[in-house]
Amino acid sequence: MKTYLQSTSAAALAVALFSSSAALADDTARVSVTPTPDAAGPEAANPLAELIVTAARGPQDPARVGQSVTVLTGADIAARQQVLVSDLVSRTVGVAMSRNGGPGGITTLRIRGAEGDQTVAVVDGVKINDPSAPGGGYNFANLLTGDVARIEILRGAQSTLWGGQAIGGVINLVTAEPAEAFEGGLQAEAGTQETTYLRGAVAGRGDHLVWRLSASRYETGGVSAYAGGAEDDGYRQAAVSGRARVMVTGDLSLDLRAVYTKNRNDFDGFPAPVYAFADTGQYAEIEELVAYAGLNLALLDGRLKNRLAFGYTNSDSLNYDPAQAVTPVTFDSTGRNERWEYQGSLEISPAWTATFGAEREQASFRSRAPSAFAPSPVAARAEVGIDSLYAQVRGDLSDHLSVSVGLRRDSHDTFGDHTLGQVAGAWSIGEATLLRASFGQGFKAPTLYQLYSAYGNLGLAAEQADGWDLGVEHSVGDGWLVVAATGFWRRTENQIDFVSCAFGSLAAVCNPGGVARFGYYDNTAKTAAQGIELTAAVERGAFSLDANYSWTHTENRSAGANRGKQLARRPEHQANLAATWRWRSGLSATADIRHVGASFDNAANSYVLQPHTLLDLRATYPINDTFEVYGRIDNVLDDSYETVRNYGTLGRAATLGLRAKF
Repeated sequence: MKTYLQSTSAAALAVALFSSSAALADDTARVSVTPTPDAAGPEAANPLAELIVTAARGPQDPARVGQSVTVLTGADIAARQQVLVSDLVSRTVGVAMSRNGGPGGITTLRIRGAEGDQTVAVVDGVKINDPSAPGGGYNFANLLTGDVARIEILRGAQSTLWGGQAIGGVINLVTAEPAEAFEGGLQAEAGTQETTYLRGAVAGRGDHLVWRLSASRYETGGVSAYAGGAEDDGYRQAAVSGRARVMVTGDLSLDLRAVYTKNRNDFDGFPAPVYAFADTGQYAEIEELVAYAGLNLALLDGRLKNRLAFGYTNSDSLNYDPAQAVTPVTFDSTGRNERWEYQGSLEISPAWTATFGAEREQASFRSRAPSAFAPSPVAARAEVGIDSLYAQVRGDLSDHLSVSVGLRRDSHDTFGDHTLGQVAGAWSIGEATLLRASFGQGFKAPTLYQLYSAYGNLGLAAEQADGWDLGVEHSVGDGWLVVAATGFWRRTENQIDFVSCAFGSLAAVCNPGGVARFGYYDNTAKTAAQGIELTAAVERGAFSLDANYSWTHTENRSAGANRGKQLARRPEHQANLAATWRWRSGLSATADIRHVGASFDNAANSYVLQPHTLLDLRATYPINDTFEVYGRIDNVLDDSYETVRNYGTLGRAATLGLRAKF
């Protein structure tokens, strides 16, 4: 692996040096415009920065980005008061959420109708998708806003720069960096359902060191995971995070980042002898670690910027059922991912830059499911590696037209080589109108669980997708009104689904090694999605409004009884509206309305998840420059609804909190 990385890095540097020598020979004194090759670097960690970092894996002017991106700044995150990242992101355009119960229940985010495991989740530059999860996706239940300073949601197929799984898009979270020599903050809130949240952070900035440490604890009594249950299923999390940047010289720096969480959530199951969904005493304990170390080196007066990094994720999960005989453990898994990467950015000319890189990813998993009949089963274990090369060129064809073109080459240990491409453009028409267009491809190899678990199938093929979008953005006057509309389309082939085995089936795939099983994974699905996304933002004196609407039509195009039917848990219509009024005293009040249209809970479209509309109210008042008090009432009308069949959801909930900064 080291030989591969060193050789590809050397080749990339050689190309960069050759290109730059020709382009820059006559202009050595000019100031560089080369972007930092880091989607979680100092520009991204600045909660006030007006830029986009996810589309190019480095900072970029939003007016020159051809892809569809939503940015939530530190101010946005604080104003919306949401503790769970999933609750915050699901209110952005094009994103649908389903959750198995209350906080802590398995939480899935789907971008533009794609599968939840076709979304890449990134924290501080590290992909956090879990190799031990059946689809290799990320369970957003355990991701809190905490010390996050920036969230970007990049919609559409983005595998060229972000690798496999980025068929639906990318959700990138970046923790904060300090702006002062020494600063800190505290946050405390309490509410109904016995909910408490405490968080504190300290940070500092000097000539050679920038650092920040944060810790938090969240706990709630929750609601019953089983919608008809009588006992509540709670959730708690303890978390610590930190980041540091050491400036060795003006051109050489070292980044260290880490996030650790320890979680416990209660859930309901299917107890004997009826094996129907009901209240149980089951619970899960999950520990997650995300770590990053990166070395940054600028050459050629900053025109060539290089980053050599190592990213690491580890997720340990244990499920318990105290009522199970012999052993209380019902599930035990570990997923681990190690990634070495080189990324470079080169200023080819004042109008053109190139981003290029090499990656080596090694994923492993271990999984077992003890029971009263087999309390010590042999764990399924497997690992796989993938080597990648990518390059993207971005630049201005004129003062008003910017384009980007990229290619990626993956070499998978099991599925061989695969090449992906992407092209995007942004065209400014006058000062008020911007047109955007992009085409991207996605590639997702079967996960270790889908290949090697008790339900695995070594005959699986990789999922592949093509997608495009076209949008327009227009601002009125001095920008007091900004409206945007985007249309998109995506086609996915070889989508992997779980196939059940009929009782007593003699098919070989249902009886590997002569042992019967409940089902297996197979390439059964060909799907399509298309839709329209509308957004509007108003800033008029003391009044502001944010609104969005998503029409997402999904279709199963596979042969069989479900052909032509909608994909499960994808609402066709969603809308959000938040209206805020700010008084001269500093008091602000917001009414937030969320509408989720009807969807189906299964592939057969036989069970309808009814539409629902929720009203939330929130207010914030700054006592002085140090203290701020805030409060909210979620689901004011106490509406009942489902995002997953038979799973409970939160009713009316009230919260009061205090923030302090120094």
